[in-house]
Amino acid sequence: MADGSLKTPAPGPGQDETPPLERAIEAVIFQSRWLMAPMYLGLVACLAILLVTFFRELITTAPNLLTMGETEVILLVLTLIDLSLAGNLVLIVLFSGYENFVSKIEAAHGDRDRPSWMGTLDFSGLKIKLIASIVAISGIHLLKVFMNVADYTASQLTWLTVIHVTFVLSGIAFAAMDWIEAKAHRTKN
Repeated sequence: MADGSLKTPAPGPGQDETPPLERAIEAVIFQSRWLMAPMYLGLVACLAILLVTFFRELITTAPNLLTMGETEVILLVLTLIDLSLAGNLVLIVLFSGYENFVSKIEAAHGDRDRPSWMGTLDFSGLKIKLIASIVAISGIHLLKVFMNVADYTASQLTWLTVIHVTFVLSGIAFAAMDWIEAKAHRTKN
């Protein structure tokens, strides 16, 4: 070392330069992802609640089907679609959240019924699917309200419309941000 400086030799094969305390902290942080697993199990319970609610609506309304008016039938169908979309939303969060943040779902590998998006939906894609589902659910709810417009005040209708438009604009803003980010990423490469 002609210049008089001391150089730390590069670690050889099998040597780790990370201090033991840092490795331990990083291991705890990495394993902390498993604290999310009970929350995903809770989402499974939410899915079961939606299923029970769906069939409760269907069973309690079915005996009156022959005497129901067209508007009542449409409202029933919209309610069932609304519950179905909410269930889809829970599944998207459940599957992609677990796979993105906790662990891969090995039980689904090789299964012909495995959804094509499983394992490929990143946080950005999840965000877009979530907002699209929320906009769809909001739109269906707003349609149900407009089917019973006489039951609502002008102020309530205005607020429901404003809320729905806010969801739509949020979806457009999320999509625009992702588009800008992807475009910026392409120009860097």
